[in-house]
Amino acid sequence: MSRHDDEVLLLPERFDFDFHAAFNRHCADLLAREGVRRIVLDFSHVRYIDSAALGLLVLLHRKASPNGIELVARGASGGAREILTIANIQRFYRME
Repeated sequence: MSRHDDEVLLLPERFDFDFHAAFNRHCADLLAREGVRRIVLDFSHVRYIDSAALGLLVLLHRKASPNGIELVARGASGGAREILTIANIQRFYRME
């Protein structure tokens, strides 16, 4: 059995509806991998987040949570971090 500690998904500068298909594909791949315990979303390049992206974060939580997969939002700053905080994403994601 393969063991992965962190699986990292680098998010684009504009994390919005246009990224939803790619995000869903990447997440489905990560969730299907055996041994995944933690998925890290790298927000270090994100400058814009829309409501569709927030919905994607909630959906990922709903899919990962039953499997005991920890979700991490890493590197968010400025307006992106403010939007995540206002949306109370820290209820579902560890903020790093």
